[in-house]
Amino acid sequence: MRKILILLFISLFFSCQTIENKNENPNIVLIVADDLGWNDLSYMGSKYYETPNIDKLSRSGMTFYNGYASAANCAPSRATMLSGRYNTHHGIYTVGASERGNKKTRKIIPIRNETILDLRYFLIPEMLKNEGYVTGHFGKWHLGSQGFFPEDNGFDINVGGNKSGGPGGYFSPYVNPNLEDGPIGEYLTDRIGNEVVSFINYNQNETFFAYVPFYSVHTPIQSKKEYQEKYLNKGGDENHNRPDYAGMIESLDENIGKILNTIEELNLSEKTLIIFTSDNGGIRAISNQFPLKAGKGSYYEGGIKVPLIFSWKGKIKEESDSYERVSNIDFFPTIKKIIGYKNKNLHLDGLDLNPIFKGKTFENRSLFYHFPVYLEAYNVHLDNGTDPLFRTRPGSVIIKDNWKLHHYFEDGKIELYNIEEDISESTDLSKTNLKKTKELYHDLNKWREANNALIPLEKNPDYNQKFVDSINFLIINQKITERINN
Repeated sequence: MRKILILLFISLFFSCQTIENKNENPNIVLIVADDLGWNDLSYMGSKYYETPNIDKLSRSGMTFYNGYASAANCAPSRATMLSGRYNTHHGIYTVGASERGNKKTRKIIPIRNETILDLRYFLIPEMLKNEGYVTGHFGKWHLGSQGFFPEDNGFDINVGGNKSGGPGGYFSPYVNPNLEDGPIGEYLTDRIGNEVVSFINYNQNETFFAYVPFYSVHTPIQSKKEYQEKYLNKGGDENHNRPDYAGMIESLDENIGKILNTIEELNLSEKTLIIFTSDNGGIRAISNQFPLKAGKGSYYEGGIKVPLIFSWKGKIKEESDSYERVSNIDFFPTIKKIIGYKNKNLHLDGLDLNPIFKGKTFENRSLFYHFPVYLEAYNVHLDNGTDPLFRTRPGSVIIKDNWKLHHYFEDGKIELYNIEEDISESTDLSKTNLKKTKELYHDLNKWREANNALIPLEKNPDYNQKFVDSINFLIINQKITERINN
């Protein structure tokens, strides 16, 4: 009898070990807001927007105050984040065509832009699926049409992901072939949050990956009426003052809270890595990113600097912070290291962030941006981009330590900033610090050569300097008139 009990104990012991080993990797919840600016959160200092749940997430783990997106608008940022490869490889530089803006205002012919993330790229969800994860996509995809949807890229479940970059509208009935309509008037952000909660509840005994790219706070700016009225009565300041946008942020925060609460209630906090970020900077005309220059679509800090939090109870120190310059291109190698994925042939361009969680720092880390295309102005008076006509013109950027260099292809112009001392990129040091300018330009060129970065050189025969001058004259005079009237 005693022998039988011993054998039974051994059997149960190894049975439990098998179950435990099956689930030794953490669940992963990757939350990506759309067009949410670096300081559009109360934990980042906003006195107008209210984000108690995201603030709580910040306190629960490590907050990166120098977190970056890998591109200044949505499709290239998401493609690089999920593939772990710079856009010089996948060819997605912008949204839609590369010839944006009036043809008479473009000096050169831009490089052709890809609009589909090719299936040959191995993505984070495919790696996780190979490791036994249940994978769910909830929200915006924007990386391809039929045949290139989330379910074709390693996701078991796709709720709401299609080729569109925007939601069309935030209230049901939705114009979304991959999202069933809810009750009339249902709010899209609530729907996405509820779908994620259901997914976590259903898979609580599995190892799951929930990719949650909320459509919010992308245009159209549509808030629940009661939330908009709340912020209308609250009042803002010169930078944060739109009640409808504030209401959208509150709904986003509320639904992130639902997800966090579900993880806590199911006792999954010690088994779940949570990452929160935005795909690019905020739209400056909607929410001024001061002290950052410009906003979405620009490669000044306002277009690429984003909120970033990593939280994992017991693994990442609570209330910790980092000023290392990191990017969403680092997510793939970080997750790869955490789950112990063994494929040595998988080439990734980012860095593993796990040493930072343990208090270490990077030495001579550089971030690179390549944008050989055009992106026209969103608001000619408020964008604060490269000029009134474009949020950015074709060029490349390198960030190395606390230095940042912009190189533009139309005329070879170079700008250099110390972004620790001059976060607003207001003083160009390229002429006064030639040594640092040469160093960063050399590093940028070396990277472009190593990554076969295509540089547009062909002149545009339709370019018309007189037309550009006349447009700029009208813009400047309109600004003067507005100042006089105000």
